[in-house]
Amino acid sequence: MANMAKLVLFDIDGTLVRTGGAGIEAFRRVFATEFGAKDGFEKLKFAGRTDLGLVREFFEYHNIRMTPQNLERFFEHYVFLLDHILEHGAPRPCRGVLEFIAALSKLPTPPMMGLLTGNIRLGAEIKLRHCGLWDPFVMGAFAEENEERDLIALAAKKRGSRLLGKELQGEEIVVIGDTPHDIRCGRYIGARVLAVGTGGATLDELKGHQPDWAVEDLTHLTAKEIISSK
Repeated sequence: MANMAKLVLFDIDGTLVRTGGAGIEAFRRVFATEFGAKDGFEKLKFAGRTDLGLVREFFEYHNIRMTPQNLERFFEHYVFLLDHILEHGAPRPCRGVLEFIAALSKLPTPPMMGLLTGNIRLGAEIKLRHCGLWDPFVMGAFAEENEERDLIALAAKKRGSRLLGKELQGEEIVVIGDTPHDIRCGRYIGARVLAVGTGGATLDELKGHQPDWAVEDLTHLTAKEIISSK
């Protein structure tokens, strides 16, 4: 029991939910309407990135100052548009997610479930609430923690340790994500990593980064398999 996973951390976009590009569209509209920044948007690579890192990159491209005021202005409009776009779209959980989360919660000693994401917290909540998936997660680490995904993972590990009342070892944590960025940040905190081919990368690409598991979606293994020590 000592080596069983006690914390499972999920990425959001492409791992838990598919939003039909709602976040990307909200970014595009805010850049265009609030900052008059349209050129070069197609160069932004969203998969596995952090919201703050994306904003910084596009601000720099357009020589817009990365001030607290500009960040507040951006994200205030972003969350409003994100909610509006999702309300009129068709967001949905990725295949197998609902069943997998239910199975984790029904284990004899269920792990704590949390979020490890490049989304800002309110953006994460909006996306997951539209898919009925916010409530299962006890904690999370978000883009507000840091622009670097590895350091967001470190914040998640520290927060999970504090909530569980013990210093978590890497092998007691499982990170689930759909991009090489998720694999890398999981390795950064010594966690075991489950890569799913439901989002930003092909299964072959994910396997090339040597996660502990790589599956097409969460129907291809059981909750018990990822919790038990290897």
